[in-house]
Amino acid sequence: MNGIKNSVMLIGNLGKDPELKQLQNGSWVARFSLATNETYKNQKGDKVTATQWHNVVAWGKTAETMNNLLKKGKEVVVRGKLTYRNYEDKDGVKRIISEIWVSEFALLN
Repeated sequence: MNGIKNSVMLIGNLGKDPELKQLQNGSWVARFSLATNETYKNQKGDKVTATQWHNVVAWGKTAETMNNLLKKGKEVVVRGKLTYRNYEDKDGVKRIISEIWVSEFALLN
């Protein structure tokens, strides 16, 4: 049960190609944005599509594989966990960003 306490699965399209970077310790990290769409009808009966953007991060061999297979616009399913990272922007303002840390993925189209 421990593995499902913080579990996320998303199906969406890449907003940009993965950005692969090698860290000082030699490990790899890949980052990209993922768009998920939800379609519904509003009160007037009009079809509306709402898009949510997610920050996705992969580590190690998964990062390398994603970099080789995934390109902007491709549909993918990712499974992982939700994490939060604190940083300070260029103006010195503290920010919090949510990220999906990928444990597995599959290319859909």
